[in-house]
Amino acid sequence: VAVTLFSCKKAEVGDAESDFTTTEPSMEMVSDSVSLAASQQIEGRKFVKTADVNMEVKDVYESSIFIEKKLQELGGFVTSSNLNAKVISENTYQTSDENAMLVKKYQTENSMQVRIPTQHLGGFLTFINDKKVFLNSRIISAEDVTNNAKIAELENTKLQQTKEIIGKMKNDKDKINSLTQNLEEKKYQDVANISLADNLKYSTVDIYIQEPTVRIAEIAVANTKGIDQK
Repeated sequence: VAVTLFSCKKAEVGDAESDFTTTEPSMEMVSDSVSLAASQQIEGRKFVKTADVNMEVKDVYESSIFIEKKLQELGGFVTSSNLNAKVISENTYQTSDENAMLVKKYQTENSMQVRIPTQHLGGFLTFINDKKVFLNSRIISAEDVTNNAKIAELENTKLQQTKEIIGKMKNDKDKINSLTQNLEEKKYQDVANISLADNLKYSTVDIYIQEPTVRIAEIAVANTKGIDQK
């Protein structure tokens, strides 16, 4: 019996040690994860979430394609993408009387704006974080718009009540003016409601990526100096 009890206690200790070992990787993953602002959900609260990411990547073009594919997988979309090569210097070297070589030093960069379903914002930021070689900055905002949504509901109720009151008025000039004003106010409120609903459903992420290394392009061109001399 003593041997059995000792074996059981030893097994319990072993299980506890193995449990502790398996929790360490998840703790490391949490410490390297994005801000809670990107994924937090609080009952009864509504957040409009946005993010701004500035990072250096190994290959801008490849990273841009990676980001767009992840967006498609998560139900997001690109609203703008401005990929360009920032020329640092360019020089032309003569290789013969008629030919020359144009040498350009440049860095590739891309400025993107994307929309991602808000529930996937944290996961999306984690995905693109894997492409970085250096993170310059990452700003995440979660604006609490709970009161805005409640005010919008009160305003809708007020407009509906006003409409009912106007409907009971006599058909005269005052009724027409009141009805027109009420319709205008309802239109503006409907637009505000649509905009708020869209911003709650989709988060806007501004992404700026660039390559830390300088690339060199060699382009064969005509030797204009030689032609001019000729």
